[in-house]
Order: sequence, then C-alpha cells, then structure tokens
Amino acid sequence: MTTRTRTRDRRITVLLLAVLGTAGVALSLTLLPGWPASDGAEPPWQPADSGAVAPVDTQSRDDVPVAEGTDGRPTDADSRHADGVLPDGTSVDDDHLPGVANLDPALLAALREAAADAAAGGVVIQVTSGWRSPAYQAALLAEAVAEHGSTTEAQRWVATPQTSSHVSGDAVDIGPYDAMSWMQQHGPRYGLCQVYANEPWHYELVADAAHTGCPALLADASASR
Repeated sequence: MTTRTRTRDRRITVLLLAVLGTAGVALSLTLLPGWPASDGAEPPWQPADSGAVAPVDTQSRDDVPVAEGTDGRPTDADSRHADGVLPDGTSVDDDHLPGVANLDPALLAALREAAADAAAGGVVIQVTSGWRSPAYQAALLAEAVAEHGSTTEAQRWVATPQTSSHVSGDAVDIGPYDAMSWMQQHGPRYGLCQVYANEPWHYELVADAAHTGCPALLADASASR
C-alpha cells in the first residue's frame, strides 16, 4: 500500500468518526428528560425544580365565584349561597348574594351608610353572615350542639330557626375586628346596635338608637327579649 493510499484511508476514517459522533450526540439529546421531541410535543416529564405549581382544588372553597355547571344546573357553590352562606370578603354591596340581598331593607341601608363612613376612615366592614335559610340555621344549630355538648349550651350561640333574627333578615354579623370596634363606637348613630354580650359581631337595627342609644346587652342568644 502506498503512502498516498494510507493517507486517504486515514482521512476517510476520521471523517466517518466525526459524522458518527455528531449523530450520537444528537441521539443522546433527544433521549434526555425534558428535551423537546422532534415533533414539537411537550415532554412528559418535568424536573423537580422546574417551578411548576400543583393545581389547587377551588371547587370545595366557599370563596370561589358562583358559576353554573357545564350542563346549566346550579353548582354546589350556588346551593350554599342560596341558603345564605357568604364567601370570605363579602361586602355590604354584594347584592348577588342572597345572604346580603335578603336582609331587611332598612337594616341594609343603615349598614351601607355606616360602611361608607367607615371606609372613609380606612375601616372596611365586611359581612360574615346575614340572612340565612331555616335549613342553614338548623344546620348551624346542629353543629353547635355537637361542639358544645348540649342544646342548652349551643343555644347561647345559635338560635333556633324559629327564633333567629338571621332567618328573618333582621341581623347581620360583621368583621374583621377593626370593623367590630368601629361599629361599637359609631353604630348607634346609624341605629345599629350590638345585641348580645358574647357576640361583638352581631348587629341589629334599633330605630331610636340614634336618639336614645342602644338598649342594654343581652347575655347571649338564649336570653328572652
């Protein structure tokens, strides 16, 4: 074999090795996790540190916006809200929620006037509970019985559907704490009075409170008026 032939053969060998090496690198890259497939499909695997956030189940939360199901029927959130359950952050202007819309008109008007004045001073009054259906009130009472161990003790906190001012639309519970504090100081001028000593969040409308002040507090919801 001549020197020229050996040189040509070495060049061919080097060229073949270079081509095979490039193909091997490309093949390895296509097999790496997370490397885009040749057809543009998303990789089936994500690195643990990719920053992806797991989906959150919001359907069981009360604070999701009310929406109809795909078949047009009411969702679970609709049903809860129809009974008076209110999502977190409910304002006095949320007329789309029965818990607000079904309050006594005079009570709601006084509450809105108070809330507007409170907001001017940097205090936000939220409605944590307003009107309730008899079924919702009965469920709350049953929960209270389970928590406190007796009907007698439970009724210090939750009235029966027959006696509850929430069921009649004549009572509203407010929050947060700075709103309760503001209402204790300023509520009477709007006719809004705390009723029970053990419930600083529960307010009802007393027509003459702006002139005569609020009546003495009752011990709790079980006290006769």
